[in-house]
Amino acid sequence: MYSANFKPGSDGEVLRSSYPDLEPAQRPPTQVSYGLPFDKACKKHVDGFLSAHRVYIIASRSLSEQTQYLTRFEETLGEKHAGTWIGVKPHSPYDDLVEILHDIRVKKADCVVTLGGGSLADGAKLVVYALENSVDTVDDMIKLSEPFIEISKEASDGIGRAPSIPLVFIPTTLSGGEYTKYAGCTNPRNHMKVQFTHPGMYAKLIILDPGLCQTTPDWVWRSTGIRAIDHCVECICAPGATPKGTAVAERSLKQMIRSLLLYAQDPEDLDARLESQVACNDVTICLFYRIWPGASHGIGHNLGPLGVGHGHTSCVLLPSVLKYNARVNSNTQRGILEVIWSEELIAKVLEKHGLTKSENDLGDVLRAVFNELGMPKSLKDVGVGRDRWEQLAENSLEDWCCKANPLPLTKKEQVLEILELCSGE
Repeated sequence: MYSANFKPGSDGEVLRSSYPDLEPAQRPPTQVSYGLPFDKACKKHVDGFLSAHRVYIIASRSLSEQTQYLTRFEETLGEKHAGTWIGVKPHSPYDDLVEILHDIRVKKADCVVTLGGGSLADGAKLVVYALENSVDTVDDMIKLSEPFIEISKEASDGIGRAPSIPLVFIPTTLSGGEYTKYAGCTNPRNHMKVQFTHPGMYAKLIILDPGLCQTTPDWVWRSTGIRAIDHCVECICAPGATPKGTAVAERSLKQMIRSLLLYAQDPEDLDARLESQVACNDVTICLFYRIWPGASHGIGHNLGPLGVGHGHTSCVLLPSVLKYNARVNSNTQRGILEVIWSEELIAKVLEKHGLTKSENDLGDVLRAVFNELGMPKSLKDVGVGRDRWEQLAENSLEDWCCKANPLPLTKKEQVLEILELCSGE
């Protein structure tokens, strides 16, 4: 397994900080575990440092209905299992979350565990925050969201009461949201996705189990891996990029592309899956440094609620956003090209697609990688027609990632220009 830098304990588990490169005093309170089956690891730490007695599970619907993993997990928890909620709609709409919030209150849970993809983790973060801040209805949730529509330093440092229920995430995708204090959730009335945040939203524990991830649909694994590539690229390109953040993002970028290509060759390769999971973890340190991603994320946050899978937003948008931004950051993009071409496996794939280091830009190179992974190329491919563009552009301008873009997006026409580049028409 991909754990050479960390020595496992006597039971085979690696347990380390989510950001071991940071000084101990700087680190978030999140521990990352791998090397044990997910249910055994969770039970070990529920009984141990979490000291929990009533564990509430929020589980993926597909994982629950198509496998025995949820049943196994509930049996492993035994009398400490307080309840289970199955399924959260993509992009964590408030109306779903209010129902979960009510059930957690009734069950008197003292620990919340998610088993599945990124929407569950985002939803759980907001639920435990809302529980401490007198939320009972969708209207309450909308009111709670108001300070976060345009993130201020005050909002980022924490507004309202901190969550008191600890979170444990067991991810089955590569979205990466599990590692952050941010929760992207959607107002069901206008389909705007709002990025909530509070230092208390950090998980206490994240458990990586590449064997469990064999249940993840192939397209989800590949596309959320591309989402992680998007994290890497936009953090390197960010106006606020730092040398430390860039070094981690460059390392993660090579690891993520390489491991996804290895996975595509052999989906049974658990080493490749774990390498992807670790790379996904590493790059999220950029958000800890407050290095904000750009327009691929900002437009993507609002493309998702139109029915586009979380990872597919990056597949469609990132190459076009890079071409749009090249007028102001071409030198940075050339540096990323050097990193990508330096990995032999990736270079062979690019050459197979007819690309050369001297003639093709970063947008071309990433599009070739995404094509190799069989991902959608355009808005047309994901079923978003021009009739949705105006509302998509207006909502995107409210997203702080669009404002943080290397070429800040302040006018609807700028968003529409990017949408035109990836229209597929």
